[in-house]
Amino acid sequence: MDPDSFQDLDSMSNDTGTLNDAASASAAATNYSSTAAAASSSPSSSSPSPAALSRYENQKRRDWNTFGQYLRNHRPPLSLSRCSGAHVLEFLRYLDQFGKTKVHTQVCPFFGYPNPPAPCPCPLRQAWGSLDALVGRLRAAFEENGGNPEANPFAARAVRLYLREVRDLQSKARGVSYEKKKRKRPPPQAPALPPSSEDR
Repeated sequence: MDPDSFQDLDSMSNDTGTLNDAASASAAATNYSSTAAAASSSPSSSSPSPAALSRYENQKRRDWNTFGQYLRNHRPPLSLSRCSGAHVLEFLRYLDQFGKTKVHTQVCPFFGYPNPPAPCPCPLRQAWGSLDALVGRLRAAFEENGGNPEANPFAARAVRLYLREVRDLQSKARGVSYEKKKRKRPPPQAPALPPSSEDR
């Protein structure tokens, strides 16, 4: 698989470094990279290059290719038509090994501290916001690639519950709030006064 696809998803927009701890995935990286390069190359060198995709579209395509590679490497291999919400959860948990977000355990003295003063042995995980955005992109890619919206595994209830559980756990462990900030409503305008009799 492409190691860059498994770096911490929360920092993908800024960090394009490769994984140092993905030894299990490195064996498949060469094959996946060559396959992706062949698929993205133009069949004819004289054909015009396609219009540049947006950053979001490029990321969505990489995510989709990564998930497809995960299905092919699954034992036994899985076809997209047989993929369920349970397989999506398996994929999300698999990505945790490439995470870079420290999630403190309840026995850690820094549990609930957003900025701990010292290092600790707590595990690294994918950040909730990264997983939530990833699922959103894959949900859209599934339907764009011919998937039935009513059978979209990325929209399964189990996936939504899992994301909610990760959000709540990381919010408490890291001492951060994921609640959306409410927009301040502009103060109501005072009603216009009717013209006085003197102005008539």
